[in-house]
Amino acid sequence: MGDDGLRSRFERVKENVRLHGDESQHEQTDQWSNRDLIPLPPARRTWGWFHYYGFWTLSSLNITNWQTPSSFLTQGMSVGQAMMIIVIARFLIGCFSTLIAWCGLKWHIGFTIQNRYTWGLRASYIPLLQRILLNFIWNAVQCWNGGRLVAVCLTSMWPSYARMPNFLPDNFPATGDQFVGFIVFWVLSTPLLWIPPEKFKFPFMFTTIYSALGMISMMIWALSTAKGAGPLLYQGVNIPENSQWNISWLLLAGINQSIGGVAAGITNGSDFSRYARNWRAYIIGTITSGWITGILVCVIGLVTTSAAQKIYGQVYWNPPDLLMTMMDRGNGSSAARAGVFFLSFGFALTSMFENVCGNAVAGGIDLAGLWPRYINIRRGAIITFVAAWVVQPWQLVNRAVTFIQVLSSFSVFLSPMIGLMATDFFILRKRKVRLSHLYTKTDSSYWYWNGINWRAIVAWICGWAPTIGGLIVTVGKYTNSSKAIRELYFMAFFIGFLTSGIIFYVLNKLFPVPGLGEFDEVDVYGTFTAKEAEKLGVIPVEFQTEASGSAEPSLVQEAFEKKD
Repeated sequence: MGDDGLRSRFERVKENVRLHGDESQHEQTDQWSNRDLIPLPPARRTWGWFHYYGFWTLSSLNITNWQTPSSFLTQGMSVGQAMMIIVIARFLIGCFSTLIAWCGLKWHIGFTIQNRYTWGLRASYIPLLQRILLNFIWNAVQCWNGGRLVAVCLTSMWPSYARMPNFLPDNFPATGDQFVGFIVFWVLSTPLLWIPPEKFKFPFMFTTIYSALGMISMMIWALSTAKGAGPLLYQGVNIPENSQWNISWLLLAGINQSIGGVAAGITNGSDFSRYARNWRAYIIGTITSGWITGILVCVIGLVTTSAAQKIYGQVYWNPPDLLMTMMDRGNGSSAARAGVFFLSFGFALTSMFENVCGNAVAGGIDLAGLWPRYINIRRGAIITFVAAWVVQPWQLVNRAVTFIQVLSSFSVFLSPMIGLMATDFFILRKRKVRLSHLYTKTDSSYWYWNGINWRAIVAWICGWAPTIGGLIVTVGKYTNSSKAIRELYFMAFFIGFLTSGIIFYVLNKLFPVPGLGEFDEVDVYGTFTAKEAEKLGVIPVEFQTEASGSAEPSLVQEAFEKKD
């Protein structure tokens, strides 16, 4: 009796935790599907061009983009060469992002589902697990870095905060004020997890306007105080004489590094493009913010840093360090501290929402693909955020520098994945996908062999095999390694993308798979507007109901019976 009672109680809890969708809206919940994984219906596609402007702004109006020119200038390149890298790289980022996002724009599915037709329903867990790992770790690291900005805010309000006695053990790899900043950042970010992606417009608008005004104000203050731009802005080519790389290789490596640094964001393009009202909204937002605003932020960061060098006699690429110097670590005037609070709050706000949108929400979507019966976007985002305490970013940032470098170079593994996705969707399938086969293994074209498409696995490995050696010697700082290995690594993103794409294409021609170029004749999930359905040649949802009064089963009923 005791065992039976415990079992029944467990079943009740299990049933309460289990997700339940609205079947009338085709929101079935099973091993492969839930409300957040099915193709988005028109009612949930609320993003216009400003949403995507705000989305890309989060990856532009931030500390990382502000510091981008520094990595190129320290290698000896001129300001003009550094900006050329940024212009080209931001343009290519927009192109690659649009390639991957187009599936979401047309079929309204995200990265989690998109990989099922390429890898197979089970093998799609390979890219999914990689993304989940990256989301967990980068969320934690972003929370820690955001905590530094919170510490600047707190110091501007209470100068004694910077002189807080360290209450942590001596062997703890952080100080007390850093740890408190992390806690405050994490706590203040948590309520944002309850905002569904459909309603991101106001947060996008607020962070975009506030952060843009803050950065421009910071640049104006620096130029006004310094009475000019400073010497850094006019730096010429200064490559060390003992460098084994000429300017051409440094330029190529810089472009590769810039694109690779956001490769994880490129892969999840369809996670957010599926929320678009139309494809124009995505394209306009990507060009105006992803490219133009991204370049302008780099220019603002460069000009501000150069002017600050003239003021303080030292180069401060990291905004928190510059902000602390501006208020003399809390000992400055009240006006200086008020200005620093305004600026640091803007940086922290952007970092906060960028982390929630780019890591927590993206992690939530990926986790939903692992356990659709129990995890939706919100639950997955909460799990990702709580995982920050398990990851312990204070250990990674302050001790495991090499580990962070490996994560930053993870594009070695992601670019082949992007090559597979682009080749499969545009060349092999000619932009046609059978949606109903993505959510069932019964008679599915995407089940392949036990849910695994071996062609994708082989092509993916071939994509990163030539460049993994360069990653190892670069992170390990081995000086006696082959120059050719490093040169391959300088082209890692492009090599991975092209190699995997070409090999995958050849394998599919040698060993054809079923279902290429096929799509559902009926709108099984109520995904398309009447105009979209007409353009695709799909029977729209309103015409499917005409068969409901007939003794014959409708096409949509047959599709769902196959799923069962």
